[in-house]
Amino acid sequence: MNNRLLISLGCVSALLVQPALAGHNERQDYAKVVSATPIYEQVSYTRPQRECWTETVAYEREHRASSKSATPMLLGAVIGGAIGHAVGKNDRRSGTAIGAVLGGSIGNDIGKSRSHTTVDYRDEERCETRQVREYEDRLTGYDVTYRYHGETYRTRMDRDPGKRLRVAVSVKPIY
Repeated sequence: MNNRLLISLGCVSALLVQPALAGHNERQDYAKVVSATPIYEQVSYTRPQRECWTETVAYEREHRASSKSATPMLLGAVIGGAIGHAVGKNDRRSGTAIGAVLGGSIGNDIGKSRSHTTVDYRDEERCETRQVREYEDRLTGYDVTYRYHGETYRTRMDRDPGKRLRVAVSVKPIY
């Protein structure tokens, strides 16, 4: 029974030791690069773009009547005085005076409120910012074909390897 146990332990330890020794049979060498083809991927992104232009804009301007003229006030006083004289039954003189004052005040207000508007034009700059989608090709790697001891191999790399490529060569016996 002990012999079987020893043989089993020997087989297990041989299996465990073999991978550890495999690193001792590995070396580095160089292979000739036959081609290195860049690989591009199209990506999109957005960026802000500001656009400005000149636009002609209409705006109204209000002009008030000149306050230097006394015509509206005098006219209002005459009309108010005539109405006050006609309406004032008992005391025509005080009715005329009160009508003239009220009419003058109303005429003055009407003269100030008289206005007219004109339309003027001016150029104004208008701007707008919008998002613009753009596309570009980004380099993502290289498809590399290389030759080592007469055999051709392919791999993908993240950089251009140049004229030669470092390779790991491993030798192990075949049973």
